[in-house]
Amino acid sequence: MVGRVSRSAAALGALAVLGPAAGCGGPVAAGRSGDLTVWLTVDAQESWPDLVSEVNDRFRRTHPTAHVTVQYQQWTSKNQKLDAALSGRQVPDVVEMGNSETTNYVVNGAFAPVDPARFDHSGEWLGALRDACRNDGKTYCVPYYAGPRVGIYRTDLLHQVGVDHAPRSYPELRADLDKLKRKFGAADRNFSAFYMPGRYWYAAMAFVKDAGGEIAVRKDGRWQGSLSSAASVRGLAAWKDLLDAYYVGDRSKDNGDEPAVVGQGRVGMFYGTTWEARAATDSRSGGSPQLRGKFATFAFPGPSGGPLPPFLGGSTLAVPAKSAHRDLAQDWIRLFTDRTSQRRLIAADTLPNNTAQLREVAAGGIDGPAAQAAGRGWMTPLAPGWGAVEKSQVLQEMLQDIATGKRSVADAAQAADRRIDAVINEN
Repeated sequence: MVGRVSRSAAALGALAVLGPAAGCGGPVAAGRSGDLTVWLTVDAQESWPDLVSEVNDRFRRTHPTAHVTVQYQQWTSKNQKLDAALSGRQVPDVVEMGNSETTNYVVNGAFAPVDPARFDHSGEWLGALRDACRNDGKTYCVPYYAGPRVGIYRTDLLHQVGVDHAPRSYPELRADLDKLKRKFGAADRNFSAFYMPGRYWYAAMAFVKDAGGEIAVRKDGRWQGSLSSAASVRGLAAWKDLLDAYYVGDRSKDNGDEPAVVGQGRVGMFYGTTWEARAATDSRSGGSPQLRGKFATFAFPGPSGGPLPPFLGGSTLAVPAKSAHRDLAQDWIRLFTDRTSQRRLIAADTLPNNTAQLREVAAGGIDGPAAQAAGRGWMTPLAPGWGAVEKSQVLQEMLQDIATGKRSVADAAQAADRRIDAVINEN
C-alpha cells in the first residue's frame, strides 16, 4: 500500500546522476535469459502467495532459461534498502512502490520508462494510480492494486438503535451516529460513536477534497499549499465538527492502531480500509475474534451530498533504470498485472488496478463499497518535494492543532501552507 518517502540526500544525489533511462522497447522475445530479482512487499507473501507462484510459472514457460527470485520487503525499511541499492551496481529488476512514493524516484531518474500498451487495461487504469506513474508524457511504473477507504460500522450496534441499513446520505450518517452516541455513550464514557483520531490525515483530507479544496496546487510552474483556501478550510471545519461530535479519545494520535482500538468494542463506526475491518476481528492485530461477522462497509457520504472522495492508496511496480534486464522485468510485470492476475487479487479481497474490472467486484461483498468509492479516489500532489512534506508531518501537526483547539482551522491551515511552500518544489 501507500508508504512514506524517507531517503537521504546522498541517495537522492545518486539518483540524479543515473543518466538517461532506457527506452520502452517492444515486445520481449520468448526464451530470453537472465536472473530476475523482484522486490515485493510482505502483502503479497501474506495474502496472495499462490498468485506469485503462478506468475513465476507462467513467466518460466515463456522464458525457460530465465530465473526469478522474489524477495519480500517490509514497508518500513523498503525505501532505505532501495536507496542503498540504487547507489550501487546490484539493483533489483522489479520493485513495488506505494503510489505516493513514486514521484521523487521518477523525477530523479531512478526508474526506466515502460510502454503502457504492453499491459492489460492500461487505458482504464485507476487515475490515482496511473497519474502517480506519469511524468513529462512518459510512464514509469505500472499500477498493481488499489485500496480506498470506506465507512465501516458495527451491524449489531446499529440494529440495537433501530437501524437496519448503512447510512446513505450525510444527514442520515449524522442521525445514526446521534443514536449510537445516545444509547452507548451514555453508559460508557469511553465509547466513540465515530472513531476519528486527530492526526488521521487521510480522512481529514478527504473532507477537504469533498469541499472542493486541495492540499496543494500548481500555479505558474510551481507548487504551493492550498489548505488555507476557503474551500479547504470549509472541509477541515466539517471534519473537526464530526470529530467534536462523536469521537472520544486522544486527539494527538493517528490511526495506526485503528484495528486494535476498534477491536476493544467501544466504537460504532470508523473510516478505513476493508482489511482494517478484518483486522479488528483478528487477535494478531490486537482485534477481537468475538466481533467476527459484526462489521459491514458502506460508501461514506460526504457533507457535499456525494460520496466522500477517498485517498486511493495502492501499489505500483517499477523497473529501476540500472536494471540489466529491463525488458524481462516489464514482461514479468505484464503477467503479474494482467486481467487474470487482477481477478486473483479480487478473489483475495483486494481491488484491481483498473475501472473495467472494478465491475467484477461483488457489489454485496465487503469490498463492494470500496469498488464504488475507488472511481472518486485521489492521491497526494505529484510534486517533487511531496516526500519532504510527508516526512515533516505538516498535515498531522496541523490536524492535531485543530483537533486539540490549539489553533483555529484558518490559522492552522495558513501555518501549514507556509511549511508546505518551503519544501514542496525541492527535489
